Amino acid sequence: MPTLAPLAAASPVIQFHVAAALLALASGAVVAVIPKGTRPHRRLGWIFVAAMMLVALSSLMIARSGHFSAIHLLTLLTLISLPYAVVSRRRGNIAAHRSAMTGLLLGLVIAGGFTLLPGRLMHAVTFGQVGPAR
Repeated sequence: MPTLAPLAAASPVIQFHVAAALLALASGAVVAVIPKGTRPHRRLGWIFVAAMMLVALSSLMIARSGHFSAIHLLTLLTLISLPYAVVSRRRGNIAAHRSAMTGLLLGLVIAGGFTLLPGRLMHAVTFGQVGPAR
């Protein structure tokens, strides 16, 4: 049965990271399905950009035994792709903007999927504690 106890016991940085990731996921999913170029698309898009930046920056404060993991490569990619997507839109390159934003959302979903693996914190939150959460 799902429980928030493992998340409540996690550090404030992890709690912040999870909240930002959930905001990015929700806003990104809505932006992906609503009509493009509209005011709601732009406003929710900025929420997605801000939330993704917070996810990326907070991930830099999460390291196991003081070391980054391979998933931190997604952090680097995010920190490059976000400004690229915004600049592409401002320059009128909608195809590059769409591609970068789609990649960012897909990367978020993939990274989130990895957090659901057994032994991970979000697995414990989502499916109940089975083994030690990391």
